[in-house]
Amino acid sequence: MSAGNKAWASARPLLPGLVVALAVALVGYVVHHNVDVVSPHVVAVACGILGATFGRIEEPFKPGLRFCAKKVLRAGIVLLGFRLSLSELGKLGPRALVAVVAVVVATFFGTQWLARRLGLSRSLGLLMATGYSICGASAIAAVEPFADASEEEVAYSIALVTLCGTLAIFTLPGLGSLLGLTATEFGAWVGASVHDVGQVVAAASTHGEVSLKLATLVKLTRVALLAPLLAGVAIAARRRQGDAALEGAKRPPLLPLFILLFLVASAITSTGVLSTRALADIKNAETILLGMGLVGLGSNVDLRKLRAVGGTPLALALSSWALVAVVSLAAVKLSGL
Repeated sequence: MSAGNKAWASARPLLPGLVVALAVALVGYVVHHNVDVVSPHVVAVACGILGATFGRIEEPFKPGLRFCAKKVLRAGIVLLGFRLSLSELGKLGPRALVAVVAVVVATFFGTQWLARRLGLSRSLGLLMATGYSICGASAIAAVEPFADASEEEVAYSIALVTLCGTLAIFTLPGLGSLLGLTATEFGAWVGASVHDVGQVVAAASTHGEVSLKLATLVKLTRVALLAPLLAGVAIAARRRQGDAALEGAKRPPLLPLFILLFLVASAITSTGVLSTRALADIKNAETILLGMGLVGLGSNVDLRKLRAVGGTPLALALSSWALVAVVSLAAVKLSGL
């Protein structure tokens, strides 16, 4: 059999699931294009979960959906790196950068501490800590390979971070006015505390263009911290598995390939060689690939099984949401944004 025939034989079982995931991702993209407040990622993962919960996913679709949940999702995360450039991060200034880092660190470790206090698993605590501190469902999907979490835990984490991010769209504008925040302060607060990029745009746009631009910049700075955070998690997982595993067992890489490619993408953007049109096209491709990956991730989850998890994760979600909101507001005030 020729190399081409072998490749086709390997790819053919994936096609039905890939086509379904692509179709759903495109629906999410179109919905977001017409209704800004609706995140395409939320649409994608919701459709996957609803299909698994209330429909029936036939066997021919499963290989492609599993491929999307692993490989396609990581490709989307790599393209996320093209949103970032070192020159943009430098515009915030050192005090603001320190403030953003402080918010991420406090939320990441604070959420894991809360999870332990509530008696939840280390894996669920890690998933939710990453989602709340960085960028919601995308960050949860990125850290999942190192979390040793069940499908139910992944689904519950994504559902809760999506719920809180959606609530933030409707609650933060009113709270910002009540607290007397300026447009700059409100934008920085939204960028530092809201999870998904689409949700940040929706919430910040209520206070004008100045608020929106700063919120986006602060949010992308948080996204930039995904790479070093995942690198640290990977090293910790490597050490933990190395201590516990039997001799000769496979250990996770020191730095996963998709994280390295994420950094390469960011470095390319920093050079300024890519045109605005090229970056827009890459962003569209990133949205579609992440959407396909989240469809695959959601398709493995039956929400009816989440009853076994109980209401404690909801308490963690609300506590973590309050934590990131309070810490980020304090950081905004102290940094003088």
